[in-house]
Amino acid sequence: MKKLIYILIAGLALVSCRLDEEKDERLGPLNIVTTTGIIEDGLINIVGPDCEVTALMGPGTDPHMYKPTPGDIEILDEADVIVANGLHLEGKMAEMLEKYSKEKPLILVSDGLDKEDIIKSADFEDANDPHIWFDTEKWMKGLTHVTKELGEIEPELDSVFQVNLASYEKEVKKLDSWVKRKLKKLDENSKVLVTSHDAFSYFGKRYDIEVKGIQGISTLSEVGLKEIADMVDFVIERKLKAIFVETSTSDKTAQSIVDGCRAKGYEVNLLGPLYSDALGEPDVDAGTYIGMMKANVITIVEGLE
Repeated sequence: MKKLIYILIAGLALVSCRLDEEKDERLGPLNIVTTTGIIEDGLINIVGPDCEVTALMGPGTDPHMYKPTPGDIEILDEADVIVANGLHLEGKMAEMLEKYSKEKPLILVSDGLDKEDIIKSADFEDANDPHIWFDTEKWMKGLTHVTKELGEIEPELDSVFQVNLASYEKEVKKLDSWVKRKLKKLDENSKVLVTSHDAFSYFGKRYDIEVKGIQGISTLSEVGLKEIADMVDFVIERKLKAIFVETSTSDKTAQSIVDGCRAKGYEVNLLGPLYSDALGEPDVDAGTYIGMMKANVITIVEGLE
């Protein structure tokens, strides 16, 4: 009988220890892993020091082409929550994200947007443009959705999340006003933005700028000789001063546009780079979302005015 009692006591002690370990684990920082640095920067501003936020993709990384590394697997395994953009931005990670969504929360920023917010792609039937961060209002809608989901996962921090979200939204609204003021320097004929790939449609729609991408919304899209010839004719016809390369894509196709214009006796500047799918290095202004937006606008205005 005594032996049975000892066994029961030992068993209860073991269960108690395990419960304490689980409690201690829950009391640790919420480990949030994001796909892109753009999402990471937004969440760092919102969740504060009580959570850890890590991005899989670093500066200059093309999310359309990105394939997870063995190191990424380890990071995702240890994540409490995964936050991705959605809308097929992380195309080559789709199967992996689907797998992890069965094991832990997967939050998509794009799930915070309404159907009418999404710009359709001309590249593929039923495809959507994933570059929602270039519309500040839509980006904040997405981050608001993520914040709500995180608050449900970590309810004791929800009030902190909400206060930080409101503060960050004020800063993004200031950014939006700043962008509008800067772009007023351009006359209507100059408000044409030609970039390496079609990442700036949301930017163009919000700030009333005509946008043309040499490639489609995904850098996986192929560019044929006809597309290059058509773009050369477009640049010459509109008398554009400049076209722009991006940090996360090759400049070869854009250079072919410059060469094609020169062959027809027209000189156009190849400028940039613009930050499209990734932030800059952490030690530069473009290392944050707000800094990246400002850096792009300065480059665009100086190139087109």
